[in-house]
Amino acid sequence: MSLQTDKSSSYTSPGVPGMVSDWSADKQTFDMPWGKLMMWIFLLSDTFIFSVFLTGYMHARLAATEPWPNSSEVFALTLFGSHLPLVLIAIMTFVLITSSGTMAMAVNFAYSGNRSKTVMLMAATALLGASFVGMQAFEWSKLIFEEGVRPWGNPMGAAQFGSTFFMITGFHGLHVTAGVIYLSVVAFKVRRGDYEKKGYEIVEITGLYWHFVDLVWVFIFAFFYLW
Repeated sequence: MSLQTDKSSSYTSPGVPGMVSDWSADKQTFDMPWGKLMMWIFLLSDTFIFSVFLTGYMHARLAATEPWPNSSEVFALTLFGSHLPLVLIAIMTFVLITSSGTMAMAVNFAYSGNRSKTVMLMAATALLGASFVGMQAFEWSKLIFEEGVRPWGNPMGAAQFGSTFFMITGFHGLHVTAGVIYLSVVAFKVRRGDYEKKGYEIVEITGLYWHFVDLVWVFIFAFFYLW
């Protein structure tokens, strides 16, 4: 008894041209849709970038000759006459973690075929992300205009504080902003029914990106605000 291999299920044509044709035709690679695979590769490369940034931050902080600013004082807010340390950062973290939950539910409803709830939850996720960016902009404006912190200087201590803080939180904020746009576009297409035939893997891929952004914030929160 001989086993026959169905070559039509591997490459449309032999050699490199066939492989390129399959990869560009939205077929699966390594038992994974190419879109999801490309997202994982992107997230892996982004992990290296954030790791380098945070490692550089630790080196700059440990090598600083001047005192590093106290996070509880620098990022405190005064509300109703009370000095509240890290209250804004706590709200920002809560908002981002909540958005991760709404995104997970959106993926679940997408695979269940419930378009309306998928769109609603993706829109809620985008709204929470936009709120996070707005609060971060407020935090930046407070540091720049009230505290006098600049990328090249810091009146409260080590000059490296400004450059590392603005670079890392700004890079993360850029990712959140891109994620909000990405979410909005995909949600609009889901609402329009563009993925009825292709399936809703794109929602899961969007969720991978958003969960990554949330996870990175956990490390930034620990390194900048708790250390």
